[in-house]
Parts: sequence; C-alpha cells; structure tokens
Amino acid sequence: MDVLPAVEVLGGRVVRLLRGDYAAVTEYGVDPGAAVRSWVAAGAELVHVVDLDGARSGHGDPGLWRELGDARVPFQAGGGLRTVADVTAAAVAGARRVVVGTAAIWEPATLAAMVRAVGADRVVAAVDVRGGRAEGAGWRDGGRALGEAIADVSAAGVRRLLVTGIAQDGTMEGPDLDLLERVQARAPEAAIIASGGVGSLADLRALAALGVEAVVVGRALYERVFTYEAAVAAASA
Repeated sequence: MDVLPAVEVLGGRVVRLLRGDYAAVTEYGVDPGAAVRSWVAAGAELVHVVDLDGARSGHGDPGLWRELGDARVPFQAGGGLRTVADVTAAAVAGARRVVVGTAAIWEPATLAAMVRAVGADRVVAAVDVRGGRAEGAGWRDGGRALGEAIADVSAAGVRRLLVTGIAQDGTMEGPDLDLLERVQARAPEAAIIASGGVGSLADLRALAALGVEAVVVGRALYERVFTYEAAVAAASA
C-alpha cells in the first residue's frame, strides 16, 4: 500500500481542515511547494495536493500546478477541477493524476470526457461520503446515493477512486473501514485510495490488510504522530 502525504493549500498556506470545515483550520506552513519537496525528499513517490480555495469556489489555481510541475515533483492535483479544460491544464502542467470530485458525483458525461482527454490512468474520482451519500461541491451539497454515484463513476471509465469518510477527515480517530469495504464491494475492479482519519500505525496496517492501493495521510504526519518512514513500513507489513 502506497502512502501519499497530503498538502492542502488554502490562501497560499499549507493547512488541514477538520471534517471539511473551512472554519476549523490548522496551519502547518506558508510554502506549499516546499512542503511537497520535503515529502519527496522523505521518500514519497507521489504527493496528494489539494487546492482548497478551488474546491470551495469551483475555480482552481492553475499557477499552483505550474509551480509544482516546474519543480518536477510528483503530485496528484485536486480542488476546483470541474471541466475538461481544467484537468487537461493540470495534466499538462505536470500533475501525474487529477482528482475530480464534483464532476465525478454530478456530471458523469463530463467525467467520461475527462477520461478520454487525459487517460483513465490519470483520472481519480473523489468519492467523499457523509451519512451514506456521496458529496461534491467542496462537500457543501446534499450529495447523492453512494451506489448510484459509484455506478456512474465506473461507467465513465474511471479505474481509481479516492474514498473519504468526511466524518473522519482530519480527526485522526481512525478510517471508516466499513465505508471502504462497501465501496470495494460495489466497484471490485477499481483501485481504492483511502483518505480520512488515519491517526496511528495500526490504522495503516488495517488499511493494508483491507487491500486498498494507497492511503492519503495528512494531520498525523504534520503532528509527528509517526514519521513518513514509519508509515511506509507499517503500510508494507
């Protein structure tokens, strides 16, 4: 199981939100590019970067993707990527993968066009779940039934799902293993990236045992609950 450090960017700073709440922000740095480079230096082969301003407004910051691309660091880009032009620009700028949330949940035809534009291996559908419903629009809409959303994402040709239990996100209280199992059952051919709630090495071992492809880890790394090297070791046990 791969471990993907998270770099979430709000107002040009590195932060973490609690359960997606923009009023519950913890700041961890003032230079997103430096944060990404530090995780790569620690051994990360891919860093999960989220433009939170873009996720909230629907209009991402192409300059962020260009900066990271120019630095030649390996990253997957998310936040505000809602059109084919958005994901194409991020991919051209250097993103190895693009993470799509709102279009994945609400616009399956657009999602399919994104897959055609940049390739199935480079599109990740964000399946962010609260109360059994998959949400888009920066987690500020009412969502739709999880099973329906997954069926549409699969039909669009997406091969990789980033699954987040919103209630766990940023809490370090443990991932939503039941949610991950439900998604695996509904999309058995898809590779799953788990996100939300990791707070211990035991959490990482549980996710590895579940068979997910990768896990996104944020607050636990920034709070130095464990090192990136220890996380990788636990994920490989």
